[in-house]
Amino acid sequence: MLEDDQRTLLLVNPQHMRAVPGKKTDVKDAEWLADLLRHGLLRASFIPPAPIRVVRELTRYRKTLVQSRADEANRLQKTLEGANLKLASVATDVLGMSGRAMFAALLEGERDPEVLAELARGKLRAKLPQLRQALVGRVQPHHLVLISQILAHIDFLEEAIAQVQVEIDRCLPPFDEALELVQTIPGIKAVAAAAILAEIGTDMSRFPSAGHLSSWAGLCPTNKESAGKRMKGPANHGNVWLRAIMGEVVWASIRTKASYFYAQYHRLARRRGKEKAALAVAHSLLVVIYHVLRTGQPYKELGVDYFDRLDSARVERHHVRRLEQLGFTVTLTPAAA
Repeated sequence: MLEDDQRTLLLVNPQHMRAVPGKKTDVKDAEWLADLLRHGLLRASFIPPAPIRVVRELTRYRKTLVQSRADEANRLQKTLEGANLKLASVATDVLGMSGRAMFAALLEGERDPEVLAELARGKLRAKLPQLRQALVGRVQPHHLVLISQILAHIDFLEEAIAQVQVEIDRCLPPFDEALELVQTIPGIKAVAAAAILAEIGTDMSRFPSAGHLSSWAGLCPTNKESAGKRMKGPANHGNVWLRAIMGEVVWASIRTKASYFYAQYHRLARRRGKEKAALAVAHSLLVVIYHVLRTGQPYKELGVDYFDRLDSARVERHHVRRLEQLGFTVTLTPAAA
């Protein structure tokens, strides 16, 4: 605006401007969307076919039930701590056969640590002295009520999970080929494979490239660029269900010591940290899943020594230099083929 022949520049915050009353209406939004559609600037969201959507609903509900069971197990652990029963410090799984037998005895009125410890089975019997000490508690009546209700709820959830899994298995035969292909990748078993296919489907033509799929899943960094300079940014949210599945698959894949993913994780974890290394491996796994489903070919293992073979000269120089620093004279002789 002009004022006394002088121009005044008004700097406005876009967030404030969009929130000014009276400037934004549903009608204007509809007009804007129609104009974008007319110019071909809108992209359709990914909607998988009906059979995949059925499996997706079932796998997501199964995931919710599994999480509820984990929450109940944590509540049980908290109740045991309140009763000064340190069973979890001795037993790997408090809900195993030994733990169940001890809980049943507790609910029937047994309090003697010697008697409760004798209910241990299998490998847990090797820890009887520690178990007797862990079962010296102060169990109150309300603790028994909580333990009883929590165990009943866990039993109900386990039965519900089994029933949902039966229904998932009934819906999976049309996707057997894709499931077998995905399970050739280290760390991915039947349950994880079904959950992954339920989120991304089996037709990879919907995603122009593996990078598009990774971005849709939220397993790649945000594209943050200013003045021609790329800066670090957090990963986008993406598909939270797929991110959770891939987060579980990562830790299973890096436990396979003879795999490429094991080498990639430990190579990155040394300088970037475990969390960023795990995210990078999850990205690599999703890229492999994309190509396996797109080409119809099973996964081919690159080997744990892939990075060494990729630049063998660098590895050779590194080890020679280290030995020379330790005072050795190094002479390299190629081995016979």
